[in-house]
Amino acid sequence: MLQATLQFLVRSIVSNPDDATVATRKVGPNDLLEVRVHPDDLGRVIGKNGRTATALRTVVNALAGGKRVRVDVVDTDF
Repeated sequence: MLQATLQFLVRSIVSNPDDATVATRKVGPNDLLEVRVHPDDLGRVIGKNGRTATALRTVVNALAGGKRVRVDVVDTDF
């Protein structure tokens, strides 16, 4: 559920929604959600002073119901 919600939010923000993916990995007892977007959309996902990325993390952690979830925006070149 968290992965699908985050993917929906990220795809709503970016200009290239087909290139936006969210992958889930288990890191110890916690989950890690990796957000990958087109390089041109990286600034949109991070936002001014990281505000958009912080807002995405806040929404995901609120939906996690007390479970520890980390959200990383991965900088990759296509």
